Amino acid sequence: MLKTYIVEDSPVIRENLIATLEELVAVEVVGTADNESAAVYWLSQPRNVCDLVIIDIFLKSGSGLGVLAASARAPGQAKLVVLSNYATPDMRRKCAELGADKVFDKSNEIDALIAYCQKLAAGDTSTSVMGAL
Repeated sequence: MLKTYIVEDSPVIRENLIATLEELVAVEVVGTADNESAAVYWLSQPRNVCDLVIIDIFLKSGSGLGVLAASARAPGQAKLVVLSNYATPDMRRKCAELGADKVFDKSNEIDALIAYCQKLAAGDTSTSVMGAL
């Protein structure tokens, strides 16, 4: 099971994402947050372990960029994925600079995110899996 932590402020999007991932990928969602401080706190706790963190850029408070930066500095080997409606070339570049492994656009790259998660769940941790940065 791919232990996944989701940082998304929209309850509808969060619940739909969880349902889709659980249906199509061997994932276990181990936690969620809708703001930067809650996510950073959860991810900084040694007892909280995950394989994948999916982060939206715009949150209820704070920013997914702050979560991304804190996650990249945290111990552990979790893959960091940004899922945003604002996956512009500049935003993709900024996310990569902050440690994102992949960036997916919510509007047209959900299938690529699912494929990426399926490969991770199958044990493929190479950076060449689908999805652009």
